[in-house]
Amino acid sequence: MKIKCLIIDDEPLAINVIKNYLEPLENFEVIDTFSNPIEGLNFLKNNRVDVIFLDINMPVLDGINFIKSLENPPLLVITSAYSQFAIETYELDVLDYLVKPIEFPRLMKTLNKVSKRLENKTNSPQENNADSPFIFVKIDKKRMKKIFFNEILVIESLKDYLKINTLTGKYIIHSTLSDFTDLLPEKNFLRIHRSYTIAIDKIDAVEGNSIEIEGLRYVIGRSYIDHVKQRILNSSI
Repeated sequence: MKIKCLIIDDEPLAINVIKNYLEPLENFEVIDTFSNPIEGLNFLKNNRVDVIFLDINMPVLDGINFIKSLENPPLLVITSAYSQFAIETYELDVLDYLVKPIEFPRLMKTLNKVSKRLENKTNSPQENNADSPFIFVKIDKKRMKKIFFNEILVIESLKDYLKINTLTGKYIIHSTLSDFTDLLPEKNFLRIHRSYTIAIDKIDAVEGNSIEIEGLRYVIGRSYIDHVKQRILNSSI
């Protein structure tokens, strides 16, 4: 099944660049493009989309508010001529941020992320989660979110907050990394840095002093490296 892509950008040339990159790829299908984000919103009401390539600076409705207006957003990839919006979109569960002009090799890295995220979502053990251990976390003033341990990828420290990266989404909570790590099953999770705790079974590769998960590298802290490598070695078959 092809990955359905939607492109929203007020510059026709920018739309054509991404469209021309995607069209020869057999696993991806551009199902529509819009220069008006309002039209894009209307399209999403009645059509399934796997990933949106979205500009930031657009008239009437900018990309940031476009994302905030989505109740159940598909994967989101920002395409912008300006890098300063990256931090703001970081909190909006954006998969990747591409700075124009976009080169094909850089886009391919993004497409690999898209493919892997959708594959993990499809193969996610949600149907078996009824008996899986979980934890409830407070993600805003009124909402508690159930997170299954077997869906957690990485927990990142953001000073007094944490970002929990899972197979199905990212969540910001108020906690310290030490306190939250203590709540996790020790056999399944490993503190690798003062800023990171990772799920051992989600490790894709270990190279030098870093660990790769979902195409992203996380540095192992100097004081953790011996313990981390020993734990990983003991977890190997």
